[in-house]
Amino acid sequence: MSIPTLILAYVVVLLAALCGLGLYSELRRRRFHPTPSEDRIFRCKKCGYVYTDDPDVDRSRCSQCGKMNEAIEF
Repeated sequence: MSIPTLILAYVVVLLAALCGLGLYSELRRRRFHPTPSEDRIFRCKKCGYVYTDDPDVDRSRCSQCGKMNEAIEF
C-alpha cells in the first residue's frame, strides 16, 4: 500500500469512529431524557397559582380559586 492510501484509510476510519460515537451519544441522550409534556401551562391572575391542563384547552379554571385563565405563551 502506498502512503497516500494509508493516510486516507486512517482518516476514513477516524471519521467513521467519530460519527459512530456521535450517533451513540445522541441515541443515549434521547433514551434517558424525559419527553416534553404537551400540556399547556396556566397562571391564575387572581391568586398566582401555576398549573397545567390538556393541550386542547384554551382556557382553564384555577383549582385554587375558580377563576378562568388563558394559557401562558412562551
